Amino acid sequence: MAAREWFENEDFWLNYGPVMFDSQHWAEAGGIAERCCAIANLPPGSRVLDACCGPGRISVELALLGMDVTGVDIMQPFLNAARESAEAEGQKLTLLKQDMRNFVSAEPFAATVNVYNSFGYCESIGDDTKILQSIYGALRKGGTFILECISREIAVQYYTEGEWFERNGITVLTSFAVVGAWEGLRSTWTLIDKDGRRRTHEFVQRLYSAAELRDRLRGIGFSSAEVYGGFDLSPYDHGAKTMVIVARK
Repeated sequence: MAAREWFENEDFWLNYGPVMFDSQHWAEAGGIAERCCAIANLPPGSRVLDACCGPGRISVELALLGMDVTGVDIMQPFLNAARESAEAEGQKLTLLKQDMRNFVSAEPFAATVNVYNSFGYCESIGDDTKILQSIYGALRKGGTFILECISREIAVQYYTEGEWFERNGITVLTSFAVVGAWEGLRSTWTLIDKDGRRRTHEFVQRLYSAAELRDRLRGIGFSSAEVYGGFDLSPYDHGAKTMVIVARK
């Protein structure tokens, strides 16, 4: 049996989820969902796949916009949270506990989104590619894939060795280190609760250049893949703070 990846550890997400998915990220979800629908030109009722949906931050907002949303994640606690959020908003989501590396859908989607920097954490490039291939296979012809994550260029430009902050009553200490020739970024997070108890976790995100990931998507079969500096489709230049790739099947 293959060893589990760090992101398959439910204890990690139960401890770190409330810190990573803070109120600011929830507040911006509605605007991001609106932009995704506009980019993909989605009419109400369109089938949308939220790949690696986490606690449903974008899934719920897409449903509020009238989309028929399927969220896929490997963590059951996140799917439970997404269901609760959807019910609180009077919305219905289709939520599936599956690994996006081998996800297959019997009915194609008009669009797929993978946002909030949730790509690049697999042990190998091959596994990352499997996720992209699964997304390609799940889209209908002419469908749109919207990917948002940190690129190698963004990581270099905004690199810091570490920081600390308080969130949800927890003190968070972070430190970062470059892996290889900027092939990845190693992150170490230490959470300190009000009683002084510490939890530390380390993980690595693989860093792709924008051109590298764009070309990988084209190589998988997407007819086009364009790189932008945000969901507003601003230029991907020295002022960009994230990378958004819009790929069409």
